[in-house]
Amino acid sequence: MAAPKVGVGIRLTEYARCAGCASKMGPADLARALAPLPAIVDPRLLVGRETFDDAAVIRITDDIALVQTVDFFAPIVDDPYTFGRVAAANALSDVYAMGGEPLTALNIVAFPTDRLPMEILSDMLRGGHDTVHEAGALIVGGHSVIDEELKYGLAVTGRVHPERILTNAAARPGDRLVLTKPLGNGLIATALKQGTLAGTAAAAASRAMLQCMLRPNRDASAVAVALAVRCATDVTGFGLVGHGSHIARASGVALRVNVDAIPVLPGARQAFSRGARTAGGARNLAYVDALTSWGRTSEFARALVTDPQTSGGLLLAISPAVVDEYLARVEGAVEIGVVEAAGPFGLVLE
Repeated sequence: MAAPKVGVGIRLTEYARCAGCASKMGPADLARALAPLPAIVDPRLLVGRETFDDAAVIRITDDIALVQTVDFFAPIVDDPYTFGRVAAANALSDVYAMGGEPLTALNIVAFPTDRLPMEILSDMLRGGHDTVHEAGALIVGGHSVIDEELKYGLAVTGRVHPERILTNAAARPGDRLVLTKPLGNGLIATALKQGTLAGTAAAAASRAMLQCMLRPNRDASAVAVALAVRCATDVTGFGLVGHGSHIARASGVALRVNVDAIPVLPGARQAFSRGARTAGGARNLAYVDALTSWGRTSEFARALVTDPQTSGGLLLAISPAVVDEYLARVEGAVEIGVVEAAGPFGLVLE
């Protein structure tokens, strides 16, 4: 089949079974796959896979540790350049979630060469290139394969001081929970792909979603490190409650979340009311259901907190002594709950 001409009737999301981080393997399936593997014990390894943190951290010297992560997915938007920028921002976010500074990145590409023109790939790579270089890092190579489904992302290496790592295992009772970006981009992306959002509503929702996804978590991370915050994770494919459950487990605490305080992207509620659902959201719900006290949360609220986010914000546990300063210094940051002593549920929604 001849590849279509670039820019002529091409919708990249039509080449994706699941868009963005909604394509992520469910946390329950991933945990089962990893369970038989032995834990790595090495004094240099400061953060490994055992806590489901956002990246690995290995000590190089007393003052330098390397942060390593990888993230890639199928298109969540139709424009190839924008897709490249979103995918790169999402991959870089894992380094920021650990309190690190990105240094280098490697492209990861799966591309249907017989179905799409190579100009599409060039535009995607240019978007990733621009975003990585804006972050002060360098793309130094990569790897590509021919595939029926288009996918793009990055393997990123960063650095962090070993004593200033942000980790999901450092929440303490009394800490305040802060979220730095609104939720709902998985619902909106699904509705846009399905055509259930149209006209001015679709345009407004798409603009808000893109603005949110393209905003890097660099400042949110840097302020946290400056204020000696030690607990953070980024909210991506496992949704707010999925990543929140990892904080609860790794830190041995419970998270109490005020659902009404959670910021919501414009158009997310409308997308849900028009039938937008994601398979990733269903997987996330199944994973956290037994761990969560749902209270009187509505059906929409459950969909929102389990919605897979692409290039989502940071979820942080911040000492009451510095939470107000953090909120004042980080655009869009909102307090949404509190950390409590461990109880019968890791997550309590109210």
